[in-house]
Amino acid sequence: MAQAGVYGRRLGQPLQLAEAPSLITRSLRSAELAVTETRNDSPVRDLSGSLPADDAYLLSLKFRDYPDCECWERGRCVIKSDIRSGATYLYDLKRDPRYVIDKPFHSIFFYLPRSALDDIARQAGAPRIDELAYQPGIGHDDAIVRHLGASLLEALRRPEETNQLFVDHMMLAFTAQVAQTYGGLRSITAPTRGGLAAWQARQACERLEADLGGKIPLKQIAAEFGLSVSHFSRAFRVSTGLPPHQWLLQQRVTAAKQLMAVRDLSLSEIAISAGFANQSHFTRVFSAVIGVSPAVWRRETHRPANSAS
Repeated sequence: MAQAGVYGRRLGQPLQLAEAPSLITRSLRSAELAVTETRNDSPVRDLSGSLPADDAYLLSLKFRDYPDCECWERGRCVIKSDIRSGATYLYDLKRDPRYVIDKPFHSIFFYLPRSALDDIARQAGAPRIDELAYQPGIGHDDAIVRHLGASLLEALRRPEETNQLFVDHMMLAFTAQVAQTYGGLRSITAPTRGGLAAWQARQACERLEADLGGKIPLKQIAAEFGLSVSHFSRAFRVSTGLPPHQWLLQQRVTAAKQLMAVRDLSLSEIAISAGFANQSHFTRVFSAVIGVSPAVWRRETHRPANSAS
């Protein structure tokens, strides 16, 4: 199916980029949301190309200062401003946002369609969000977007190690942040405080454990229980103490520990069997969670009894 949203190559080409890696998720009604890394250390001076017109927004987190940026909308320059590293900037794709490329740049762009904003307002029992509040070229000091962006930048650089549940969770948090901070979203229904029913929690855990690779979208699992993604994520965390992607990570580590008791299995075989992308990914995650590498843990835990001092 052809790409519809402004991310990946459709975002990269107007910015003179041959490559623009993306991660994609879907909202409740299958609207595509995405995050794309854009970086050019040696650009050719020119006005950026027009992005496809869309009832959607881009929100960009900057990783590099871009002083005296000439920002355009609807075919004319509307402001010159100093773009600051660490700040976030909004762009309305209905207004043909462009800028003069004359310096190196590095950013990530979140693609957020109108339909995703409608979804989250509906789930919150709140009125439809009209337009997001922003001014061209004016940045925002948004610590939450900075945190989400830093996490997703790592995922963009290691896509083979990134499970879909993590991407879904991050993009759900991003959509909620934008809706509340820039769209004025205020829930008019009482928040969900309870967890899943016991049978739901059991089946949800079984469903996740059967897919240690984390390929099943969070939307699909939530739909099996007739719940929205946000409701399911909150209730699952209440029931288990962890959001779905972190609970799955713990199960991978547990599975790996069990497999390490089998002496003729190599660490690379264990990594794949436990849902990790490769041995390097396994070692990094296991060391972060347990505090020692898999090799050390295996040696200390399963050494022969007669070798103990």
